[in-house]
Amino acid sequence: MKVKTKYVCQTCGYSTLRWSGKCPECDSWNSLVEEITSTDKRKKSASKNIRLNGDSFKALSDIASQNEARAATGIIELDRVLGGGIVEGSVVLIGGDPGIGKSTLMLQIAEKLRHKKILYVSGEESAGQIKLRAERLNFGLENFFILSETNIDIIRAVIDREEPDIVVIDSIQTVYVPELESAPGTVSQLRESAAAIIRTAKEDGVSVFIVGHITKEGSIAGPKVLEHMVDVVLQFEGERTHSFRILRGMKNRFGSTNEIGIFEMTDAGLREVLNPSEVFLSQRNYGASGCVISSSIEGTRPILIEVQALVASTSYGIPQRTSMGFDYKKLNILIAVLEKKLGLLLNKSDVFINIAGGVRIDEPAIDLAVALGIYSSLRDIPVDSDTVVLGEIGLSGEVRTIPFVERRITEAAKLGFKRVILPKGNLKNLNPAKWKTEILGVERIKDAMDKII
Repeated sequence: MKVKTKYVCQTCGYSTLRWSGKCPECDSWNSLVEEITSTDKRKKSASKNIRLNGDSFKALSDIASQNEARAATGIIELDRVLGGGIVEGSVVLIGGDPGIGKSTLMLQIAEKLRHKKILYVSGEESAGQIKLRAERLNFGLENFFILSETNIDIIRAVIDREEPDIVVIDSIQTVYVPELESAPGTVSQLRESAAAIIRTAKEDGVSVFIVGHITKEGSIAGPKVLEHMVDVVLQFEGERTHSFRILRGMKNRFGSTNEIGIFEMTDAGLREVLNPSEVFLSQRNYGASGCVISSSIEGTRPILIEVQALVASTSYGIPQRTSMGFDYKKLNILIAVLEKKLGLLLNKSDVFINIAGGVRIDEPAIDLAVALGIYSSLRDIPVDSDTVVLGEIGLSGEVRTIPFVERRITEAAKLGFKRVILPKGNLKNLNPAKWKTEILGVERIKDAMDKII
């Protein structure tokens, strides 16, 4: 058999016959790795000679409806993100930073599902190391089997022989296909290994969790096709300096992709945070300038968060703009609006924004809280601690309407806040009498500042 060499980019999967220092597709440096492939050409089969299975071609109206069989893990936050539990035959890809708690979460799933037969395939740790972790976390694991192997053929053979209910692959970057001469973790190895695992899951009805490494940019390492192949993609997020962890659904064929699960890392493993608003506000500042309470919708539930702003005179020629948990580009836009529409002089001041608790908020409903926090810190005037601020800010300084406003008000009222400031446009279809909390509508940033500061 003749073979030829090609070079495949480990970042984007681009292939070429010649090596170069820079990938022409994604501009990554030193990412082209040599791989050996067969040059044999497969003969094309004539379409008229192909025999079709009658069951493979059906009208949509002739297909019987069926519900996916789900197994609840007993971990409420995880079940929420998965859409109700683990679907039989599904493949879940979970990525996250090293040490964030991915392997711990897998062990906790096994600890909850003791009635299920679970196979843990580890390519990074020995069986003894996994045993030590389980003992440290006081997990009494039953029907739990460990396979320290990276050869995909052996892994599939063990799955066929043992017939487990759930398989955990930790991690996919260590698994390899013997027929390929490239190293484990390369694009071709990741693609073929994942394809083999997915075939096994679908044919045998085994639910599979695949643990994946992430790049320094925060995306799951390997080709993007890896995320397209699996049924569910979960991202485990969190700061190493904070105890809170967020499990975010990036893709879900069996449920919503907007759900998140919140955990707290403790000595006994990951603890579910069932009331995140109360936890995030447990250490909030009362009567401090620059601190504003707002609400974000994560999935189907509202979460109250504390927005912290600090404005200080710059020590350099160019002022600093720093944000943690908030979009940096949106911060620059809000600063420009405050300078243009309110006449604030921020060109000689450093502006720092932080979302307390280490969470990251991407929705625009906290724009007004960020703007009020900046104004409060600049003037050193405290914001009312019993008020929740909601609203998106447009480039002309107007406060625009936001979705799910009733859920946000209900969460604020439940935690005892006396007042909610929101866009005036949201008052049209709202009945303020439903809550004991005072509700005030504003049209522009200046209106909100007059009511709260």
